[in-house]
Amino acid sequence: MIISDDLILIGEKAKDAARKLAFTSTEAKNNALAVMAQALISNQEEILRANSLDVQAAEEKGLRKSLVNRLRLTSEAISEMSKAIQDIIKLPDPVGGGEFWTRPNGLRIQKTRVPLGVVSMIYEARPNVTVDAAVLCLKSGNACILRGGSEAIESNKALAKIISKAAESSGLPQGSIQLIEKTDREYALQLMRMNKYIDVIIPRGGEGLIKTVIENSTVPVIETGTGVCHAFVDKDADVEKAVSIVFNAKTQKPGVCNALETLLVHQDVAQEYLKLIGDKFNDYGVEIRGCERVKDILSYAVLANEEDWGTEYLDLIISAKVVTDMEEAMDHIYKYSTKHSEIIITENYSSAQRFLKEVDAAAVLVNASTRFTDGGRFGFGAEIGISTQKLHARGPMALPELTTVKYMIYGDGHIVE
Repeated sequence: MIISDDLILIGEKAKDAARKLAFTSTEAKNNALAVMAQALISNQEEILRANSLDVQAAEEKGLRKSLVNRLRLTSEAISEMSKAIQDIIKLPDPVGGGEFWTRPNGLRIQKTRVPLGVVSMIYEARPNVTVDAAVLCLKSGNACILRGGSEAIESNKALAKIISKAAESSGLPQGSIQLIEKTDREYALQLMRMNKYIDVIIPRGGEGLIKTVIENSTVPVIETGTGVCHAFVDKDADVEKAVSIVFNAKTQKPGVCNALETLLVHQDVAQEYLKLIGDKFNDYGVEIRGCERVKDILSYAVLANEEDWGTEYLDLIISAKVVTDMEEAMDHIYKYSTKHSEIIITENYSSAQRFLKEVDAAAVLVNASTRFTDGGRFGFGAEIGISTQKLHARGPMALPELTTVKYMIYGDGHIVE
């Protein structure tokens, strides 16, 4: 595949910036982040004007409400972005950390953390990702090449311009933050073949985007997975607690990967529990797609089909199933889970421990909403994505996950005999 000249220029700038960022002091990086945080507040009117164009276009296209809401920015959202940067400033710089040991022959070995280099993000209609990705990359000594979706292009252009200008004015190298403004598919495909310039690509979005990147990229990929997240309400659950947790996990922000998509209920509490959560969902406008036993209890539920069990709705829709025991619940999760986040709601310690040990996912929670699977809520400041793979990184990826290691060996004339 022929790479366009403008993409090659972006790659060259990023590579040169990454070389300099790798040796930039923590103080200099934090200073730049502070200027970026203030720039967002100072330029929020420009950001909101750009965002309004994206929101208007999305509404005219008829995008569903949950996707429009995911796209929309407010003054409060911009303040939250700025605060997230301030939180990241306070976190330890992962670069240079590590361990040191001495071998019996006197050879000294240091294992130290270094930046990945050039990180490229391909993502969809969430303009806050532009800021999160750039900030995490800079703090960890990486340059970034960002490629957002067409739905958020005006917002992304405004945000990238503001934060990259702030970074450069603070002394960070030109090319540290770059946004690809052309949103056609061909540019994304070219980006996936830029091994000479990009060290890793991180896709963040729906199943289609992630699959496309995995299948087409020759650049190493860290897979951030879709979130077919499950909640299992055990027979020993506190029913009121279970209603609160499940309702929050589904409705607090339905258009994100850590929103709940499937509800599994133990048959011993199904009658009582489903009526409570079902009425609450029904009043809120959540469509329930259930098995036959769910429909017997909730007349307004729609009969689920096989496709529903593996669907990430990202909307006010949930699939629901009555199960005979925890074994059946875990079998269902094993079959349909995308290994993102899974919950058990129970007051039984042994059941909770078994679920934690046997369910394979990046995050397994007891009596807590899936919405807690988030870099900010984990205390990481922000996240560049939630990895559902097992190599290099898993779960919310923040500063440490944007570094790798190298070994530095100190000898004194040592040779191998």
